[in-house]
Amino acid sequence: FKILQASLRERQRVNICQMKGSPIAYVGNITIGTPPQDIQVIFDTGSADLWVPSITCQSPACSQPVSIVYGPGLIQGFLGDDTARIGNFVSLNQSFGLSVEEFGFDGMPFDGVLGLAFPSISLTGARPIFDNLWSQGAFSEPVFAFYLSKSKPEGSVVMFGGVDHRYYKGELNLVPVSHTRHWQISMNRTTMNGEVVACSRGCQAFVDTRSALIYGPKEMVTNIHKVMKAKPKDSEVKGSSGPTSLLL
Repeated sequence: FKILQASLRERQRVNICQMKGSPIAYVGNITIGTPPQDIQVIFDTGSADLWVPSITCQSPACSQPVSIVYGPGLIQGFLGDDTARIGNFVSLNQSFGLSVEEFGFDGMPFDGVLGLAFPSISLTGARPIFDNLWSQGAFSEPVFAFYLSKSKPEGSVVMFGGVDHRYYKGELNLVPVSHTRHWQISMNRTTMNGEVVACSRGCQAFVDTRSALIYGPKEMVTNIHKVMKAKPKDSEVKGSSGPTSLLL
């Protein structure tokens, strides 16, 4: 998939939510069920699953237990099927997680997560809602795009089925996806004031709309902090590939 200029068929408004004065997530509304119930979700390019909270899950459709990990967070529950809507788009027989236990999400300004990554990283085995909509002929181009505004958060949008030219000037620069799991791209280098400070021999990165932070290998981030003369916070994350630091 690449972002291409196409006729816009639907645009779903999203808002930027704040905690303690700092923006942490871009959140928008979808509906699930019959009759539809409003759910506030993060549109997340870093995951592939859709999950929403459930007080109880006694339906026969909720028969398959699921567990999804998001960094320090975890949800446990069951897999269900129903109709999901994003604006005027209707996803029939959409599978999604119904959480009955959540850890690490206390005080967060959203109800659930709508994953927009590739199906291969789905932890539930369910088809992501974007892929489901595409297979059902909801739009003519397999394209979604974000316009994320920091200065005017109420103007932020996520677009499905095309890119609205009102949200950019000039030509779009296309960057090939290097690995179809996350929205992963190849970077040439990282420079500051013309000086290469990281990724000197090229590196891989993926674009994640859920995160408000820039993550990187500890050595690279430490070097960037030195060039910036920044005082790093105590923020080291242990991952499968080793220690990772945060560039705030």
